[in-house]
Amino acid sequence: MKAKNTGRSWDDYKEYVKAVDPESKKDMEEIESIASIVGAIVQQRNDMGISQRELASICGIPQSSVARIESYKTTPKLDTLLKIMQPLGLHLTVSK
Repeated sequence: MKAKNTGRSWDDYKEYVKAVDPESKKDMEEIESIASIVGAIVQQRNDMGISQRELASICGIPQSSVARIESYKTTPKLDTLLKIMQPLGLHLTVSK
């Protein structure tokens, strides 16, 4: 059975969920923020030609931690994010 194309995108669905459920909106926005940060880390690491193992060594954390964060298998703690971002030249800005 082939799925019917309704013309809706994933972004359309996310916006729908955010509009109908305030708790889901909060959760979705948090997930999107974390994904944006992790995506920037992966992009910068790749742009610099640094492997996960090399980055972990520079940061003093296990390579498995970097791998779990980059594969979205764990929600990183703020201190871990900062340890990873610093050698990559990335900065975290908090705004309201």
